[in-house]
Amino acid sequence: MSTDVKTPLAFRKYPSTTALQCFETAARHLSFTNAAQEMNMTQSAISKQVAQLEEMLNLSLFYRTPHRISLTPAGKTYYLEVLEILRHIEAATTSLMSNSDNSEVLKIVSHPTFCSRWLMPALNGFGRAHPLINLNIKELAGPFFSEDQNVDVAFLYGDGIWGGMESIKLFDEYNVAVCHPDYLAGKAPCTSNIAQCTLLQLSSRPSAWYEYFRQQGIRIEGTFVGPRFDTFHTSISAALLGYGIALVPLRLVAPELQSGSLVRAWSYAAKGRGAYYIAYPLSLGNSHKVKVIVEWISTYLQHSNDPKQDIECVR
Repeated sequence: MSTDVKTPLAFRKYPSTTALQCFETAARHLSFTNAAQEMNMTQSAISKQVAQLEEMLNLSLFYRTPHRISLTPAGKTYYLEVLEILRHIEAATTSLMSNSDNSEVLKIVSHPTFCSRWLMPALNGFGRAHPLINLNIKELAGPFFSEDQNVDVAFLYGDGIWGGMESIKLFDEYNVAVCHPDYLAGKAPCTSNIAQCTLLQLSSRPSAWYEYFRQQGIRIEGTFVGPRFDTFHTSISAALLGYGIALVPLRLVAPELQSGSLVRAWSYAAKGRGAYYIAYPLSLGNSHKVKVIVEWISTYLQHSNDPKQDIECVR
């Protein structure tokens, strides 16, 4: 008979959540007294919990002097790990308490500006129609499907080809040049004197302005020069404040164009190299919640006026 028997989890030594909470609070305040006030415990109780934790770890987590405490190198490392553990416990507990027994969580990721300006309006009413599906939406620049991420559905921009994923095309992208209504007052057309205008740049698309003019058969120097931003949202905000001209997807700036807070600097709309997709892992192809969200988005596209925008912008 084999004697290679693994020790059951129940017999291993692990610190209690109370001990971890006491250590985290004391480490954050660098004070047992302040930690005791926050935890509604006595100072001696906090100190005892930390001492027992140090004894179990066989490590000193704090340097102690008569007037203060400070973290040892091991304590600093452990503090960051414990903080993450407690956050996970809190998130898991909150999620479980907020969902009914029959509900399920749909984890969605999206590009930040696309999420706030297109996805949120598209999901309006989803919770009322599907009360047993709780949305957990995260904004990320990408990549969305690394091994350490747990994602059900992603809204992506690209060519529609991602390993291990099924993708459904939502719509093409058309980029338009927009600015504050007063920005071009007194300025010559940029195509003849680009030095008079500031072209707002997007970090993830450094050649966007070059491509915009190239599609029109216009050769202009200085298309890579200008303030640079991380997101379309910030670029749009800068245009609203009169910083310059932003090149952004038409669908993401439609509200400002309709209200008149932004205007088209030129009528041309440049077709993007990619398109927007809803994508999900192949393993979730038969998932009820994934089928529901795909159907919801498809219905929204069929009944929205968005397709008209793309037709009009290329005329």
